[in-house]
Amino acid sequence: MTGEKGDGSKKPEGRETIDTNSPYYIHASDYPKQMQVNDVLNDNNYNEWKQEMRNFLLAKNKMGLVDGSVEKREASSPMHTTWIRADAMIKGWLTTAMKKEIRTSVRYANTSSEIWQDLEERFEKEGAPRAYELK
Repeated sequence: MTGEKGDGSKKPEGRETIDTNSPYYIHASDYPKQMQVNDVLNDNNYNEWKQEMRNFLLAKNKMGLVDGSVEKREASSPMHTTWIRADAMIKGWLTTAMKKEIRTSVRYANTSSEIWQDLEERFEKEGAPRAYELK
């Protein structure tokens, strides 16, 4: 018997499966240390890095975990562990695509969303003067 749970998961015969359209779905070929962008994030390429990483995350249907639109599940939720696993994969993708000094500074972030917000706060400010200079 298969039952929809309304969160992208199904339970056929007592076994949990994740719908491939779910943001929690992780393909068998995905792994945390995959390099998903052409160049690692450094002090001078945030806007380009962000666009490439955003496109990758959108293609993988994971941007919702990063931008917070897919909220962290409560510990009592049956999907809590699934959320943690998907977010850990994203954290691996993000940090693998960073220069070591930047990676070290976000090492203790609890979620991929915290990493994304930290990078935005840190680098968006630096991009504003450069954009002004280009005009």
